[in-house]
Amino acid sequence: MALPDFHATGLENPADMGHYRGKERFNRGSSTSIVVLDDKCVIMSEFGEEPPADLIIEAIDGELYGPKQPKVILFDIGGVCVVSPFQAILDHELSLGIPPGWINYSISKSAPHGFWHRLERGDIAMDAAFFEGFNRDLHQESLWEVFYQRERAKNPKLDDKTPSLPKLDGKWLFNEMMSSSINHDPWMFPALQSLKATNKYIIAALSNTVIFPPGHKLHQPDFFSGPLRGLFDVFISSAHVGHRKPEPSIYKLATKKLDAFAKDNASSPRNRNLGWESGVKPTEVLFLDDIGENLKAASKEGFKTLKVNLGRAYEAVDELEKITGLELEGDHPKVPVKPRFSRAKASKI
Repeated sequence: MALPDFHATGLENPADMGHYRGKERFNRGSSTSIVVLDDKCVIMSEFGEEPPADLIIEAIDGELYGPKQPKVILFDIGGVCVVSPFQAILDHELSLGIPPGWINYSISKSAPHGFWHRLERGDIAMDAAFFEGFNRDLHQESLWEVFYQRERAKNPKLDDKTPSLPKLDGKWLFNEMMSSSINHDPWMFPALQSLKATNKYIIAALSNTVIFPPGHKLHQPDFFSGPLRGLFDVFISSAHVGHRKPEPSIYKLATKKLDAFAKDNASSPRNRNLGWESGVKPTEVLFLDDIGENLKAASKEGFKTLKVNLGRAYEAVDELEKITGLELEGDHPKVPVKPRFSRAKASKI
C-alpha cells in the first residue's frame, strides 16, 4: 500500500488541513504517522511510512460508522421546544370520552386546503371566518365514520354502531391548544440553551406557525423576538413564508436559508473552522420534530432526523448528547408527562 508523503501537500502540520480532525495518531520509533480521513478517506503518513493495517481499518470504521457531527441543529417549536399542543388535544378527547386521535385525524385529513393548514401557510387571517371553517373541518361525518371503524378494529370493546359525531367547540379548542403550548419544554429548552452557548452549531427553527392578530392575548408585535425565538440564528415560520411542513418546498427553503446564513457568516476564524464557508447541505442538518410525517418528509430531502415523543422530550435530549458528545440535560426529573385524565370518561357522544 503506497502512501503519499505528508509534506508533499505543502502543509507544515496536519492541523493546517481544513478537513483534518485528528482522527488517529500513532508513534513508531522516531517517526509519527497520521491517518487523516475526510469524505474521500485520505490516509497520509508524515514520513511516508505505512501505518499498521489494523489502525487503518479502525480509523475507517470510526469514520464510516461513528456519529457525524451536524453543522445545523434544526428544531421544531411546538412539541419540541415548548409543550406540545397535542397534550391539550389528548386531555380534551379523554374528558369527552372520544377515542384518542379523532381531533388530529380530522385536522390532518382536511389537508392541504383545510382551514388549519391555510392558516399555517398565512393564506388566511385568524378571524371569525377561520374559526367557522375550522369548526366545519372538525365535524365531517364521513371522516368520523372511517375513523371510528378504524378504531373499532383495534378495540373490539367499542360499540358496533358508529356513534353520533362528537360536538366540539373549534374556537375554544384552538385557543386551548395555543395557550397550553407557550410554556418551555422542561427538558428540551435547557438543552437548546446549552447548544447555543457552545457556538459549535447553527441553531435554527422550522415551525408550522400562526399569526395572532392584534387584540388576541397571544399577539406579539415582533414575532421573531422573545426569549425563545431570539435563540435561533435562523427561524423559518410557515405563516411568514407561505409553506408548511410536510410540504417538500419548506425543507428546500430551509436548506437555502441555512446555506445563505452559513456563507454570510463564514468570515470569523471560528466559523471558518466549522466549515461554514462551504455552506450547508441537507445531510449536514439534524432536524427534531414531534410528528412522524414531518420527519419522513425531511428525511426524503436528505435531513438527518430525530423524533421527539409526546411528554418524553428527555429521550431526544439523551440522543442529542450521544450525537454531540455534550452534556445537555437539565435538572428536571425524567418522568413522562401524563394526560390530566388517566382514562376516558364515560362516552358523551
